[in-house]
Amino acid sequence: MKTFWIVRAGTGLLLLLSSAVGIVQAAAPAPAIELKRDDQRGQLQILIDSREAIAYQYAADLDFPHYYPVRSPSGKPLTVQYPDDRHSHHRSIWVNDIVQPPNHEPISFYGIGVTEESKRTARGFRDCIRHMKFLGEDVVGGQAVIRTQATWLADFGQLRVLDEVRRLRVVPLGRGEYMLDLQFELQANYDDVSFVSEWNHYAWPYVRMHAKFVKEAGGAITNSAGGVNEQGTHEKRAFWVDCSNCVDGVTEGLAVFPVADGETPPLWLVRDYGTFGPRRPDARSGVPFVLKKGESLKQHVGILVHSGDAATGRVAERYQEFMAGLGKS
Repeated sequence: MKTFWIVRAGTGLLLLLSSAVGIVQAAAPAPAIELKRDDQRGQLQILIDSREAIAYQYAADLDFPHYYPVRSPSGKPLTVQYPDDRHSHHRSIWVNDIVQPPNHEPISFYGIGVTEESKRTARGFRDCIRHMKFLGEDVVGGQAVIRTQATWLADFGQLRVLDEVRRLRVVPLGRGEYMLDLQFELQANYDDVSFVSEWNHYAWPYVRMHAKFVKEAGGAITNSAGGVNEQGTHEKRAFWVDCSNCVDGVTEGLAVFPVADGETPPLWLVRDYGTFGPRRPDARSGVPFVLKKGESLKQHVGILVHSGDAATGRVAERYQEFMAGLGKS
């Protein structure tokens, strides 16, 4: 099945929509946004002005659904995944963790493919997160909204562990920039689920930047408190974290804006090689806890793809505008 949508909003609509996510651009021709869904490939592309911005990967034989590629305003790949990244479990922008159902050993959805028993076999993956269906795909008012449902499966599909629903809103901002407004919710619909989630390696969600944007290539990871790179940002509290670099003469980057509970910003996982992401609130961050049957675990982040670095891209200002615009769309 292949489906296709296209919409071009008037300039006034674009400005109104951008304001709703807290990002306002100067008046310019409104970009067109399109969805191209190909069930045979298991890929849903989001195109802005006929150029791919981001794609949702959901093929049935994947270890878990994820977003790749994520392109910069000039079209460069901002993120990377295995095998271009040496870490076999890295997937650009993704969500997973280590959990334990009752009367079962811990299941590392985080480490699928790392150990021999977790690698793909002729039967597929022993444990995986499987895209189940689209709950909605809409292009209206100059934005795209994609809603999906997935299930965390163990033992070659015999055990359903968790359901996951996501809502991704993609808002073009002009000049190739765009905002990803991502919400996801894990639902314990089948039984109690213990979260093992060891501290060292978890983020909620994860982002893995392309090698051309990381410290070794001259890039910088910066947070809202002024910390720089892993030494100044890892396990530090911050309202946002940005990774930017000048590649082929063009400076661009990506910033993550977690919607924190209360006034305390989250702690972060940050690695100089380009993996970063916010932690959960402290009571459920890197410590064991139980999600009771019928309960759910939620996260909400904005991901800004921007021109310039953290300063020239006005990341701090745009974070404030994003937070002020929550609930307006």
